[in-house]
Amino acid sequence: MEKTNHSKGTEFIILGFSVLPEIQLLLFLVFLIIYLMCFIGNFLIIFTVCSDSHLHSPMFFFLINLSFLEICYMTVTVPKLLAVLIAQNRAISFIQCMTQMYLFLSCTSTEFYLLTAMAYDRYVAICKPLHYTIIMNKKVCIILAIVSWTIAFLDPVPQVTLISQSSFCSSNEINHFFCDFTALMTLSCSGTSIIENINYIEGPLLGLTPFILTIISYVYIISAVLKIHSATSRQKTFSTCSSHLIVVLLFYGTTIGVYLRPQTSYSMNLNKLLTVVYITAIPLLNPLIYSLRNKELKGSLWKATRKA
Repeated sequence: MEKTNHSKGTEFIILGFSVLPEIQLLLFLVFLIIYLMCFIGNFLIIFTVCSDSHLHSPMFFFLINLSFLEICYMTVTVPKLLAVLIAQNRAISFIQCMTQMYLFLSCTSTEFYLLTAMAYDRYVAICKPLHYTIIMNKKVCIILAIVSWTIAFLDPVPQVTLISQSSFCSSNEINHFFCDFTALMTLSCSGTSIIENINYIEGPLLGLTPFILTIISYVYIISAVLKIHSATSRQKTFSTCSSHLIVVLLFYGTTIGVYLRPQTSYSMNLNKLLTVVYITAIPLLNPLIYSLRNKELKGSLWKATRKA
């Protein structure tokens, strides 16, 4: 099969949802509304927490990081998707494609680590309440955030570097709505065994580790909550981490659906559908989940919107 040079001049064509030509305008409006709602919702959380001194706690510090990440998440992919839908601007340069893929993978990894840091924060708050302010001091929170962002942005470097050096087959059409890693792998004419081996090594180390740590945190949390005799106290205590638990379940559930499905059942159309859920729905739901289930944040948001 004829190969395409992988130089900087190479362009890819993003197919997006071309199989649904009759509803391109409707999809554009839906994604535009979701993007604006996500941006406004997460920006409001950042603004409210930063402006209200009563919310300057570790939990809300990590929530600011998460809200900023959600804005980045959608900004990496949705604007190009909107251009594809409304202007049929499907072409994306090689450099832009590699950059988009790298940023998307980095954002995904960052969410894993931030959710793990938030799980640890809830573990300390519930299981070691007397030592909470000592353990989760400002320095520790900043270190956890820096480590989360740093590791996440270093994590995809080997894979992106290797795939950027690949040769691609005569077809340059990406069957996705952005430069998805798995979609690009299917276009590569070069051997992908090295990339796959790196994934097999990094997956358990950098992918499963945050998941296992989060599970361990919640095992201790649930154990501590069950030891509380009063039903009212149990409910009140568990409510402090229920928002985070819902977000964890949503994120891990959709991510596992995309990346850990058996290869035999692999389908790019199903992949696109599941990816849409965790790229758009989760960043949109996160501010709603946290604001509706947290009285402090809900009250501060209400005050901030009334002042505005």
